[in-house]
Order: sequence, then structure tokens, then C-alpha cells
Amino acid sequence: MTQTVDPVATLRDQLIAWRRHLHMHPEVGFEEHETAAYIEAELRKMPGLTVTRPTATSVLAVLKGGRPGRTILLRADIDALPIEEENTFEFRSRRPGVMHACGHDGHTAILLGVAKLLSEHPEHVPGEVRMIFQHAEEIGPGGAEELVMNTGLMDGVDVVTGLHLNSQLPTGMVSVKPGAFMAAPDSLYLTIQGKGGHGAHPEQTVDPIAVGAQVVTNLQHVVSRNVSALDALVVSITYFQSGTTHNVIPDTAVLQGTVRTFDPELRQRAPKLIERVIKGVCEAHGASYTLKYEFGYRPVINTDWVAAQLREIALETVGEEHYQDAQPTMGGEDFSAYLEKAPGAYFNVGSGSDEQDSRWPHHHPRFTLDEASLETGVRMLHAAALRLTLPQPHQQG
Repeated sequence: MTQTVDPVATLRDQLIAWRRHLHMHPEVGFEEHETAAYIEAELRKMPGLTVTRPTATSVLAVLKGGRPGRTILLRADIDALPIEEENTFEFRSRRPGVMHACGHDGHTAILLGVAKLLSEHPEHVPGEVRMIFQHAEEIGPGGAEELVMNTGLMDGVDVVTGLHLNSQLPTGMVSVKPGAFMAAPDSLYLTIQGKGGHGAHPEQTVDPIAVGAQVVTNLQHVVSRNVSALDALVVSITYFQSGTTHNVIPDTAVLQGTVRTFDPELRQRAPKLIERVIKGVCEAHGASYTLKYEFGYRPVINTDWVAAQLREIALETVGEEHYQDAQPTMGGEDFSAYLEKAPGAYFNVGSGSDEQDSRWPHHHPRFTLDEASLETGVRMLHAAALRLTLPQPHQQG
């Protein structure tokens, strides 16, 4: 009896080779010149693809299918992070202070694998498949926004999807959620102006450290006392810098933080609630302040019907034992820019394994992937390219 060849399994070594090359040569957002050149060169080895560079550090591959159908966009992000890698394996980063600490090397390898499979059998592909290898997901204003606003990438796109490898899910697990999936990541930059002096005579000063500490504490009341417990809001002060030595009260304190929301109305209201607290605390203690508030990426709100189809694809592709409904996360993603222009959904593929020591958190210097997850990613995006369809219009009564 002739055994059926699994086309994804035949890609295993190539997927790993792509991923490890990318891991060894990471580049941060808007600087992915070598990365983009490598991706372009690999894509040009594949028949039937039209390969272009919509920006200096992004790559687009387009495949015209042999069957009529919709236009689908598949997305992988390609940038790394300014983190010094602490892993010691042979393919660790060769660029000091930069590493792939969020799985984008895996995302890129996965989409290269999908491009290869699709290019080998275009007769099976409905419509048009666009595969965007996107720069600068990790740095605002984000590569997705640039592509959406300044190129024709989204012209005629009917549906968009992409995945994120997740070290907190077991390897091979697929996780999908309709509706609100990832939060809007906004930022605040606060300088508190006090009056410095000798540490022995605080009564002669306006201590910006003491004022800043009160600001940090009272900002938590925005979450617990100004917003419904049913509305998701995170306010985290992540940076507090002040002073130069042990016996001098400084003039200023500098604080930075992140604010995460799903709801658009709450997102617009949050800066006012936050500034009200800052203003009240500073005035109570005789200090002044300057506040800069920056809106980041929009929340990722998955389209219900796309998420439902991806769930069915997952159940048929990886099986019920490797599927779970996703929970919303307060992490942010510039995939939201694509969802402003077309229906779509973003989903997770597990890459966490104790045996492969790949359960480290994202953005950690020890982060890595269980490379078995690459095959799962290829199976999901390849199936989506072939099987995601537009919903039928309602019958007129």
C-alpha cells in the first residue's frame, strides 16, 4: 500500500533552518535590511510568486490561485528586540544586544513554509493569496500602520489572518477567540517638578520622589474605583527615575507607564482619569507636572465569522485535543491595523515545552521556541489560505 506523503513534514528541516538563520541574525524594527533581503531571496526560489518590497524592510509575496475565490492576506512579523540573549545554543544571536525574543523568527519561517507549499500547487489555491513579511511590529507607530497607510497592500483584500507563537501554551496547541483578543497598548510619560534640597531638611523641599510614590499608589484607584469591574483596564507604572545620591532630595522625578484597554470609550476616558489623579496629588503637595500621553496600537478585535472558521480549521487540522478557546490578553499587537481595513482574526499556536526549555516568557533573554510548533503554524496558515471563505449573504425575504 502506498503511503501518503505529508507535505508539511517534508518541510521540517527547512523550517528549522530558516528559523535558526533568522535567529542568528536578528534586526530591530525599521532596520531589518538583511532580514528582508534574506526573505526575498528565499521567496524568489519558489515558482509562481510575485515578490516585491512595499517598504525598504518588508517583503510581499503574491500568488494567483488556479481557482476563483477571495483575496486573503497572511501576515508574519520579522523584527527582533533590543535584548541581550542569554541562551547558549549554537544558533544564538550573533548581533550583540539584539535577539528574537518574541517568536518572530518562527513566524517568518512558518510563512515561508506556507509560501513554498502554495507555490508548488497553485491549482489548489482559490483566488489570490498575499503574504506580507512585515517589519517593525515591536516599535511604534508600527510597520502594519505604515503598510496600510502608505502602500496598496490592503486594496481588494477580503480577509486577513496571522498567528503568534505562544510559549505559555503547550507545543502544537491552537487557540482562537472571536471578538476582543488583544488590548490597545498606550503609554504615559510623566515628569514631576518639585523643589530639591538637603535630605536632612525635607521641610524646605517639595520632594518629587514622595509625590511620585503617591501618584503610583493613587493611579491604582483609577482601575479599582473609577472603572467598572466588568471593564478591562490596566495601568502599570514601569519606570521611576529620580535623584543622584543618598543625601540630596532631587528637583524632579520621571515616571513612565503603560495603559491597556479593549473598549474604545474607556480608552478615550482613561487619560482624563489618569491626569485628574496626577493633578490632584501634585497640587496637594505643591508640585507641578508635565504629562505626555501617547495612543499606541488599536485593540485587536477578531471578526466573529473569521474566528469561527479558524476554529473549525483548527479542529480538523490539529484535532480537538490540540485546540482550546483563547482568553483575551492585555498584550498589544499592530495586527489591528489590518483589521481596520478588512475582516480577519489573529490566533495563537503553542510553542511551550519543558523538554525543550521553551516556556520562558516572551521578551525574556532566555526566550526560545520548541521548533515542533513551526509545523503546526504551517498547517494552520496553509489550511486558512485554502479554506477560509467569505460568508454567504443573507437570503432576501
